[in-house]
Amino acid sequence: MKPFRTKWLLLFPIIIMMSCKKDKGPDDTPLPPDPPTANCSAVKGDAESFSIFPADNAWNKDISQSEIDPYSSQIIAGFSANSIKADFGSGLWDGAPIGIPYVVVCGNETKRNVVYTDYGDESDPGPFPIPLNSPIEGNGNGDAHVIAIDKENKILYELFNANVNGDHWEASSGAKFDLKSNAFRPAGWTSADAAGLPIFPGLVRYEEILKGEIDHPIRFTLTSSLVKPGYISPARHKVNSSGGQYTLPFGARIRLKANFDISTYSATNQIILRALKKYGLILADIGSNLYITGAPDERWNNDDLRKLGQLKGSDFEVVRFN
Repeated sequence: MKPFRTKWLLLFPIIIMMSCKKDKGPDDTPLPPDPPTANCSAVKGDAESFSIFPADNAWNKDISQSEIDPYSSQIIAGFSANSIKADFGSGLWDGAPIGIPYVVVCGNETKRNVVYTDYGDESDPGPFPIPLNSPIEGNGNGDAHVIAIDKENKILYELFNANVNGDHWEASSGAKFDLKSNAFRPAGWTSADAAGLPIFPGLVRYEEILKGEIDHPIRFTLTSSLVKPGYISPARHKVNSSGGQYTLPFGARIRLKANFDISTYSATNQIILRALKKYGLILADIGSNLYITGAPDERWNNDDLRKLGQLKGSDFEVVRFN
């Protein structure tokens, strides 16, 4: 036994040194992440267990104390009489779940090819680890968004106008986002959203209600006449909208006024309203005025969500973007 013990003692310091260097390669560069766990399981709530983008990312910025845009009043006037509409809920509308659905997958999820039919030159090439049985927004009608989050590698995958064709996805456009990075898409590129933004970080999700906090801006839409044909960070794409001087570019933020009384609202709606004061709304697409986007869930109380319609555009102010 003595030779064996001597050999072990000689190797022990080497093993210790190797264990201290296990996160770096021989040239001192980071090694790739560990392979996914073979027995991984994924549920929607897992997407709330890690940070969506780094802490200093624009999606995590508290704008409650940010400067008001000097033309806030003129811009708000365009939609001051419009009511907030929660474009998500429980049950069905026109035969489809209400909102933009998403799934959470493991790192070993099978990757499926994606064939782009319209904006392939501005889309990230597949394959994407999006299961073929993933829910499609509107059951394939309307924008037909499809979203999947790889919880182990922390990468977001999104498709627009998507459908399954045999063993692969077809979509007008698609994008993936490394949720660990602040990297932007190339300037001028669309995504699965008109503004070139990720969709998932802007969704109101019921799992956030269970946490008791929404810690990001919420995606919203305006009609073309109220959207400036331009964009500001973190948006990366513009459309041929018809908005003039006193309108908002994609990526602009508005927030609920600090003195708006939320005390009479339900506990669920107060979580949403606090987010509107702290993180605001971020303009992401052309659509109906002041429609805010969330994910469908059978736990939403639609009657309660409708009470958010008591909020008008006049209850908001524009965060300076010039």
